[in-house]
Amino acid sequence: MSHGTSRPTLPDEAHSVRACVFQCKMAIKDVSAATMFDVLHDSQYRKTWDPAMMESFDIARISATADVGYYSWLCPKPLKNRDVVTLRSWQVTDEDYVIINYSVKHPKYPPLKNFVRAVSILTGYVIKPTGPNSCSFIYLSQADPKGSLPKWVVNKASQVFAPKVMKCVHKAGQDYPEWKQQNSPDQKPWLFPEQNVLPMMDPSELSIQRADSLENVDESLVAEEQENEDSSCVPAVLRDNGWPRDTMGYSHTNAKEP
Repeated sequence: MSHGTSRPTLPDEAHSVRACVFQCKMAIKDVSAATMFDVLHDSQYRKTWDPAMMESFDIARISATADVGYYSWLCPKPLKNRDVVTLRSWQVTDEDYVIINYSVKHPKYPPLKNFVRAVSILTGYVIKPTGPNSCSFIYLSQADPKGSLPKWVVNKASQVFAPKVMKCVHKAGQDYPEWKQQNSPDQKPWLFPEQNVLPMMDPSELSIQRADSLENVDESLVAEEQENEDSSCVPAVLRDNGWPRDTMGYSHTNAKEP
């Protein structure tokens, strides 16, 4: 595997950061494009490998190739953790696999007091086959984390966290076929819509989440806390043995009642 992580776009080199763009690219030589596409979609599998994830679940279907979901993630201490509600769509062609998402407002999933509601302006993956068992993997995200972040956070995200996530998603691709054989191997609703049991949702119930409609949290003067770097690809929720439910966010039962 070879990979590169571009430097984030910063609005001001000397001060805090309000929005940025990340672009990462990997040349994967031992995992197929189809497998990497499955890894990104399989929410049950993600719980085993995503090092930042606190909670993630699908909420409802919009169409055969679009859904709405929730994701929350761990931020470097002492910053507040972030979450998003996004509309995701995907497309599979002979040439590539594409997944994109952007933030939306869902009437039953408003911002939570224990999280800062971030905004995905546009986030996506493009996976191109380069052989029967190899691919090019590209991740691009333009996001507003809401709030003024200190520069060290963006530096850490680009220099430490982004490469770690790319390493973890690659390893997840390597391990996925074996895991999937033991976990509902025939269930892939992202490829076979008839398997999808999520309730349908009228897209008119959603609206685009604008960053300026959310609370701005000023964390620009927050100093970095020294903590041991965990290089493993183990989700935060498993590393820390689980947070109390009142700090985790929504209960999973809510996901079935959009």
